[in-house]
Amino acid sequence: MKLQTDNAVLVLNYQFALHVVKLNQYLTTEKKEYVLSKQLLRSGTSIGANLNEAQAAISKKDFIAKMSIASKEAIEIGYWLNLLADSEYIDRNSVKTQAIFTE
Repeated sequence: MKLQTDNAVLVLNYQFALHVVKLNQYLTTEKKEYVLSKQLLRSGTSIGANLNEAQAAISKKDFIAKMSIASKEAIEIGYWLNLLADSEYIDRNSVKTQAIFTE
């Protein structure tokens, strides 16, 4: 299945998910951090999964439920990113991670 390139939200979120995957790879290989990075990976990729599922919702209620889950996951990833930065696993101002904090 091909990514819907006409839906800006899906495209931007896919790019964000790729940043999350790359950050997870960095954390596990360079920093040897596995617990927080796994949580980051789960919440960061779950956003897009739920946004995509919402596109095939069978009802308005189903659509709202999927979008609500995506919203909650977006809030959760903010928590994990801040925790990783405050525990000094990542630097929120470095070139490598600044984009993910902005997104």
